[in-house]
Amino acid sequence: MAIGRARRVLIAGGGIGGLAAALALQRSGVECVVFERAEELRDGGAGLHIWTNGVLALDFLGVAGQVLETAPAQQVAHFSTDRGEVLGAWPVGDFVERYGAPTIAVERSVLHGVLRDALQGSAVRTGAHVVGFDQDEDGVTVRFADGGSERGDLLVGADGIHGTVRDCLFGPADNRYSGYIAWRGRAPLQHPDIPPGTFNAMFGRGVRFTYYDVAPGLVHWMSVANGPAGGRDEPGVREMLLRRHRGWGGPVADILAATPEEGIIRGDVEGRRPERRWGHGRVTLLGDAAHPITFNIGQGACQALEDALVLAEHLEHAGSDPVAALRRYEKERRARTAPLQRIAWRIGRMGAVEHPLLIRAREAFMRKNWNTKAFAAAEKGQVAYGTRWARETRPAGPVPAPRTTVD
Repeated sequence: MAIGRARRVLIAGGGIGGLAAALALQRSGVECVVFERAEELRDGGAGLHIWTNGVLALDFLGVAGQVLETAPAQQVAHFSTDRGEVLGAWPVGDFVERYGAPTIAVERSVLHGVLRDALQGSAVRTGAHVVGFDQDEDGVTVRFADGGSERGDLLVGADGIHGTVRDCLFGPADNRYSGYIAWRGRAPLQHPDIPPGTFNAMFGRGVRFTYYDVAPGLVHWMSVANGPAGGRDEPGVREMLLRRHRGWGGPVADILAATPEEGIIRGDVEGRRPERRWGHGRVTLLGDAAHPITFNIGQGACQALEDALVLAEHLEHAGSDPVAALRRYEKERRARTAPLQRIAWRIGRMGAVEHPLLIRAREAFMRKNWNTKAFAAAEKGQVAYGTRWARETRPAGPVPAPRTTVD
């Protein structure tokens, strides 16, 4: 295979991972083009939980300040039963002192917009539906649904769990349904039980409810319940959710009542076992296309951000062999993300139990271990990795002071 420095990288997918990869590569002096199949660059209506490792990655990209203008910094992550009984409380606010950056919650649209606006030139092309590619010893040619094509040195598939690039590389993905569905929404709400920096994950009988503020007066929530895949909601979904969570402790009913029904999003929760190969030749994968991580540990977006920085780092030091750099990137990131895929899946199964005996066992386990072993494992296995970007040579300045009060 011919070798030479990668000067032009094509990226399939305009989500968080694709935009972050384009920004990281641009900062390394590489021309990038992001191809998004939608006619408009959509940013979704959900909220994101960004752990400190993700915020450190954003700081390295030079955009943490813009995100922190609206994103509340979390002080304590609470875990409780549907009755409101405390199972655990993680002092995530302490991460600022230990690592120099907070754990935050942010609207996906805010993070997406910040990354998009930071890109230089016309780096994003919408209405560009990638349907396949061909590669040779000199480069990659991407093919689009409208019959057009584009040529580059490398291709990054950042097009999600159902991505075309991954399927073209290895055949249909063996995605697996978790057994539960997530309903998400956002409530314009000021509530005395939801101070700035709130996070609470509540566990019931095969049902969960998580809520956190993503901006002053704006709360993101998620209701999770067991059920078959492929279902669709009839009108009245908000009333259905109110019935499901009737009698739950805290502000759950108020959050649901304040949510516009037309903004409620339903989605089957899927994952995939860690895969041994992410790429071939001049093509690689990133984010959910490579390692879909269920929401249970809040690391999906964080890992896509980390992917972007590690990919850019390996390509920046690739010399004349970018293909070998792709394989090194994949090896490093597989070792990082595979354990997170597994633990997120296990926690999801723990949260989905329905038998009363299993529920009591879960609650006893969490009361005994959540504030000690579980928190220590989360900090060591998820957060501490971000210190590789919290160094004196990082291009961005110190992370700005997080927003912790409502104007």
